[in-house]
Amino acid sequence: MVGTVTRAEMRSKNLRHRCTYVAVVRTSGALVVHQRADWKDVWPSHWDVCFGGVVGVGESWDDAARRELTEEAGLVAGDLEMLGLVRYDDALTSSAGRVYLVVSDDPLSCPDGEVVQTDEIPIDQLDEWLDGRDVCLDSATVVVPLLRSWAVDFSDDQ
Repeated sequence: MVGTVTRAEMRSKNLRHRCTYVAVVRTSGALVVHQRADWKDVWPSHWDVCFGGVVGVGESWDDAARRELTEEAGLVAGDLEMLGLVRYDDALTSSAGRVYLVVSDDPLSCPDGEVVQTDEIPIDQLDEWLDGRDVCLDSATVVVPLLRSWAVDFSDDQ
């Protein structure tokens, strides 16, 4: 069944919702990661491998990805590369999503306060970085495998 509910109801009942995941990679091949604010409703203070969030009612996937990237990172995405369609389900969240990638060396401003700090991790060191760190399980589960596949093609092009 498809319907429209409030964000509070979606979270309290763990209803499947549409969401976007946007990985930001530098031209050097490093992935931009960030730590979420402690007031976030899911995975507060956890590290994340991408920006993104819930798609609004009537909003297109691409528009939602661009909006989230601008709100959270302060980046205006020119070209979004879609890496894949994903689903994720656990006790906290249930989503149907699209994973995007943006290659950019532009500075981050993180204007909406959802991000408390950022870092850049070479993709080939991502496993070591993820190990022992509190991370957002949805994006680590669905984004990282797609990102690894993309990185192989990216390094072959260099």
